[in-house]
Amino acid sequence: KLAEHALEKLSPFVKMGAPWTKGASLPGGNFPVDGGGDVVRALRAAYPFVTEAHAWRLVSAYGTRAPLFLAGARGLADLGHVFGEDLTEAEVAWLVQEEWARTAEDVLWRRTKLGLRFTASQVSVLEAWMAEAREHVALPAV
Repeated sequence: KLAEHALEKLSPFVKMGAPWTKGASLPGGNFPVDGGGDVVRALRAAYPFVTEAHAWRLVSAYGTRAPLFLAGARGLADLGHVFGEDLTEAEVAWLVQEEWARTAEDVLWRRTKLGLRFTASQVSVLEAWMAEAREHVALPAV
């Protein structure tokens, strides 16, 4: 709302279309505000190895996009290394590729909100993985 108001103030000076974001949802947010439970149930039905708490975290963070990094997994082992809590290599790789995460801090504090739950050694392992990923993964230009 604030951004639309700011753009409204700029409209006499910059050519732009009509506001459109009021009814738009963020990526993965294409479900009713009270529909999180349905998304969690669908996620767990497709991936029964995902615990309820893990499913809620994934749906809270990624909504209907969570299956994008779970695709093809038949068990937790298929998601790669578990860095701590329920943060998997598949999720981190997806964050690097799709959300441009660059550091362990970025993943733990900005993307997943798991920073308070990780030990210093878990952070170090994740940071080492991220450094390796920066060297070998084709990262989007920032």
